[in-house]
Amino acid sequence: MKIKISIPTERIHNPIISESIIDTGIMLNIMVANIDSTYGELIADVNDSRFNGIKKALESRGAIVAILDRPIHRDEEECVDCGACISVCPMNVYSFDETWSLCVDEKKCIQCGMCIKMCPHGALKLGE
Repeated sequence: MKIKISIPTERIHNPIISESIIDTGIMLNIMVANIDSTYGELIADVNDSRFNGIKKALESRGAIVAILDRPIHRDEEECVDCGACISVCPMNVYSFDETWSLCVDEKKCIQCGMCIKMCPHGALKLGE
């Protein structure tokens, strides 16, 4: 399952992720990471059966963990199949089929929001 790990400012200088992985032995596949000196946010994939263990370890160190269970929604009446979303999606959620219609694979979405910002018609939203 895909999860979002948020690291608040007061914890950003602690090795929260590595300590949690070492302590639990639970591997994380980090797909996106935005970390600076004030805040950290990561999107990671973890085995469903191991989620509770890594969540407990991360939260005990001050991180906030949330399951990403709201896939992207495309308003088909608003979408003009321009493909702007294809060019910015880091997970290849979008593609064209043989008739140049836009196809969406919601299972790949990590809710980074890049496609929403890029869509010129506002046809993409999260969790609706």
